[in-house]
Amino acid sequence: MNGVQIRSAERALSVGTWLIVGGAMLYSVLTVTPLMAAHTPAEWRWTSPILPLVVDAAVVIVVRLDSVLARLGGHGGRWPVVLRWMTGGMTLALNVADSALKNDLVGVAVHAVAPLLLIVTAETGLAYRRAITNALAAHQERERAERDARERAAVERADAAEKRAREAREFEARLMREQRDHEASLAREQDEREERARREERERAEAAERAERAERERREREREQQRMDRERLEREAAARAEKARLEREERDRREQREREERAERERAALLAAGPAPVKQSEEQARLTVAAAFQSGVPVRQAAELCGWSVGWVSTRYQELRDQGPAQPLEEAA
Repeated sequence: MNGVQIRSAERALSVGTWLIVGGAMLYSVLTVTPLMAAHTPAEWRWTSPILPLVVDAAVVIVVRLDSVLARLGGHGGRWPVVLRWMTGGMTLALNVADSALKNDLVGVAVHAVAPLLLIVTAETGLAYRRAITNALAAHQERERAERDARERAAVERADAAEKRAREAREFEARLMREQRDHEASLAREQDEREERARREERERAEAAERAERAERERREREREQQRMDRERLEREAAARAEKARLEREERDRREQREREERAERERAALLAAGPAPVKQSEEQARLTVAAAFQSGVPVRQAAELCGWSVGWVSTRYQELRDQGPAQPLEEAA
């Protein structure tokens, strides 16, 4: 068994022992209290449970201390044995006394079960704990011996490894001394080759740097020329756009003047025609009213010019006023 199994068995023993002790104590209190009440004056019967409790408390002390001493591998001497047997005998006597006084042998046998079980359990548990303690100590001693053996073996292996490593270092040192001169000559040759390679590399790097600098300057000149060309093209494009804008504005102004002159001639022609001998068509009347409105002719005179009623002309005037600034006659009509 290993240490875990031993400790598990010890816990099982402890739990079982305390279950038996607790059951026996409860049974003893329930059994002895009526006996004490029957042999105690009436005014002191409330003290009947004290004696069984005191005896059971002594049982608890004995069981608990015996378990601690057994766990530590100690022995309390003869007085713990006397106390253990005395409390067991008292518990047995108190439990069977009532049945014995009544000559009830069956009752004596029944009430003797719990005390006897408690006495035997206490003795057996003590023996078990001592045996478990001895077994655990022997197991720990074996583990300690195995650990010491492993440590000694590890030390011996470490010493052997150190010896082998020392011999290997000495062998390597001899090899190093033998190869040092040869490596030194190889190193000098290698240094010379590396120095030549570095010198050539520097020369190539300087040549590449000069070429790169020349290329960079060329690209810079090209970018500058492109920028200047771009600015020149932008200026030319801006000049052309400005010229086109001025030409457009001039053309728009010329067209506007032509439209205004044409509208003025049309108004003059419509107004110069005089009162209409017959009622004009609606389209012609609208043109006449628009010309009159733009020239500031009164409503009544405009009605005479187109031959329509004053109300119709007033409505057209109101529409023209709602439309806003003066427009060409075609749009106003």
